Amino acid sequence: MASLIAPAILAHLRFMADGHKLPTVASWRQPSGSPAGDHYPRSLKPSDMVAIPSCFPPQFFPQNPHKYHQKSCDDVGNNFKDFMSSAIDGIKFAHNMWKMRAKFQNLKVNAVTALGTPGCLDGPGLESLIKYSPSCATMTGNMAKYRDAVAKGVGDCFKNWQDMVTVPGLPWYPAFAAFPGPQAPPMPNVPMPLIACVSPMTTEIALPFSMSSGMAGALDGGLKQNDPDKQYQTLFDSIADVCALGFAIWLVAQQVMLVMGKGPIPTFAPPFVPVGPVVMGDNIATPGHLAE
Repeated sequence: MASLIAPAILAHLRFMADGHKLPTVASWRQPSGSPAGDHYPRSLKPSDMVAIPSCFPPQFFPQNPHKYHQKSCDDVGNNFKDFMSSAIDGIKFAHNMWKMRAKFQNLKVNAVTALGTPGCLDGPGLESLIKYSPSCATMTGNMAKYRDAVAKGVGDCFKNWQDMVTVPGLPWYPAFAAFPGPQAPPMPNVPMPLIACVSPMTTEIALPFSMSSGMAGALDGGLKQNDPDKQYQTLFDSIADVCALGFAIWLVAQQVMLVMGKGPIPTFAPPFVPVGPVVMGDNIATPGHLAE
């Protein structure tokens, strides 16, 4: 099964790369001058002056490398890591659920070719599937608001791609070029990579910008106002980068198969012609075309 490959560790590394510090500059500055600048270092014991990080890879870096700032970085960083891991697991779960229910519909089969216009790929929305996935369903408070923003951004971009998927006259049914009978029975298509089913909106899921922007746009305004360091943007960028990479790989690896085509052979009528091509055939729209 061509599942979504989206390692959460890549999101953690992407978040680390932005080098956010705690406490933020907006809420804390190193005391300077006299007497504050002198009292601050004397308020710390020698054993408190250096601390070893316990969050790997580190998501935040301390403004001052003593144990209190480092503990804040470790605690908050682990929370961010847990959220990214849970959100990505939720996206992968939702994607697997979508694959089991997705189907091609309203195809036009003529001889060997299958033609599908935008809207031929049908499947459930990802947003609700992400929200109620096992790893995300129990989130509450602000974490639930971040989860909802991630679900909205990914769900909208995925739908934009899905709604514009086409089947551009692919040679799916070679047996229908010359079939000996009045009606070609249902036959599975020749398996082909999903990327062959062209969508002009592929960049919505294969590049991270749209997903990240959608997540940020869906986030509660109060949370954004209380985050002058824009940690939320780095969070969404990290998740979107990993998901975009996963979707790009999936489009190539996923096989479209078991699309059962059928149709009449008009030439098989008086005066009889022994064989003929399928003309104006269609397909059986049942889920499972992307389940393998």
